[in-house]
Amino acid sequence: MSRLTILFLAGLLAACGGPPTPPAADTARPVRIVSLDYCADQYVLEFADRDRILAISPNADKDFSYMRDAAQGIRTVRPIAEDVILLKPDLVVRSYGGGPDATQFFERAGIPVLDVGWAGDLPGVLANVQRIADGLGEHDRGAALVTETQARLDHLAQRSSGKSALYMTPAGVTSGPGSLVHEMILAAGLENFQQQPGWRSLPLERLAYEAPDVIAAAFFGARTNHPDAWSPMNHPVARAQLADHPVVSLEGAWTSCNGWFLIDAIEALAEGSEK
Repeated sequence: MSRLTILFLAGLLAACGGPPTPPAADTARPVRIVSLDYCADQYVLEFADRDRILAISPNADKDFSYMRDAAQGIRTVRPIAEDVILLKPDLVVRSYGGGPDATQFFERAGIPVLDVGWAGDLPGVLANVQRIADGLGEHDRGAALVTETQARLDHLAQRSSGKSALYMTPAGVTSGPGSLVHEMILAAGLENFQQQPGWRSLPLERLAYEAPDVIAAAFFGARTNHPDAWSPMNHPVARAQLADHPVVSLEGAWTSCNGWFLIDAIEALAEGSEK
């Protein structure tokens, strides 16, 4: 952000009377919350009462937003500094909204920022849920949701089908050990067919002679965002997996932002493997 822009926004803050003074930390409970992207929206809509939500992102009510129903009727704001500052929030919640310098800018303008962050495993996801709930002044709501989600995970941990699952995307990408997708598959009581770590292309050669028991299809209603480009999913061996094996469709709203709603995808995988 340029120096000229910062000076302009500083003047805008002065014209608006400046941002609200945050309450003392021991009684902090933000009451003018602005969310800058749909990952942040999920937490704000889950934990904050509507009368404390000043604005959410324009994507909060889209199909890929888990809390889309709760977003109805709430004002939206673009993740643009000028637009946000005019609202005079006492807390900005963000994951990626506003760009990489957003947190530093808003804090320099006197507006507290709660960064959603990213967790690499399921315990980390639940710890993150509690951290964000605390930041919104809703410790008890966060603790209740974490307890409920952990109970659902514990219930699934008692099941082990011995079956394997292969995660497939429209671009022909899958995921092995070291990813959150891998943890989800294991939590569902399944083995990950993809044993090479990280994100990789579908193992077409292996699929020619060995097949998974279940396909975890993360297609989100579309084949690919590059429809004219070739991908491993176009290969007959890959297409045969969808035709010959049970397919569990994973909704984008379950997996696109790594929150408590991952449990819905995990339960769907567990149930789908039993059919």
